[in-house]
Amino acid sequence: MRVIETIAALRKELDAARAAGRTVGFVPTMGFLHDGHAALMRRARAECDAVAASIFVNPLQFGPNEDFGAYPRDLERDSTIASDAGVDLLFTPSVDEMYPDGVPMVTSVHVDIPGVTDVMEGASRPGHFDGVATVVAKLFAIAGPCRAYFGEKDFQQLLVVRRLAADLSLPVEVVGCPTEREADGLARSSRNVYLEGAQRDAATVLSRALHAGAGRLPDLDAARAAMRDTVAAEPLAQIDYADALVLADEVRLLIAARVGRARLIDNLGVPL
Repeated sequence: MRVIETIAALRKELDAARAAGRTVGFVPTMGFLHDGHAALMRRARAECDAVAASIFVNPLQFGPNEDFGAYPRDLERDSTIASDAGVDLLFTPSVDEMYPDGVPMVTSVHVDIPGVTDVMEGASRPGHFDGVATVVAKLFAIAGPCRAYFGEKDFQQLLVVRRLAADLSLPVEVVGCPTEREADGLARSSRNVYLEGAQRDAATVLSRALHAGAGRLPDLDAARAAMRDTVAAEPLAQIDYADALVLADEVRLLIAARVGRARLIDNLGVPL
């Protein structure tokens, strides 16, 4: 595996791969990799001829009181995980490489999808999806035609990225992959490192709440109430939101809660 730090070098490598008739898989991440990220990389490896992954903690998608400075980072460990998962090229740009004119105060790309970006994560973290859309648009422009792999754990992000690629006619096929979980149901997340002692056990309340909500469908209000009530019964957890999106073929239940320092999100799709 090669580690690449510049946009020009990554473009050159991926353009050469395509010129040789090879398909490209791309896995964007913010690093501090876990088995969920590795699963995306392994799927890209199975489906594509050349696999690139990126590690970039994007300052644009963190609010002023969020954990950008403290967000966990371990490039040496991440490089080992990516290599073991079959990544050929690991793109690790600096903030200056991605934003050479400085981190913009107003993002250059704005995605407005009523009912998606203005609720749940969008309501709790104003500007978050602007930052996501900006960096993903840049990464897709750098990577070029490819299949891009995203986990369903960040389900709203997946919807935003799919809409971004479709509306801007980007030559990228966005592939959603199932959430990877621990044996007790906790969704794997880089922020799980913040969980200490009893908080780790308490964090399973998110997946338990989702299943409680699923048991009350098709009544959406009852499902939302069941999720909130489940979290309320856990003294170490504080609910942020519990909601549902009705999609073409499923109801997607989504939840966010704080457990200690960790703000955790999770979701569950229930077929219609």
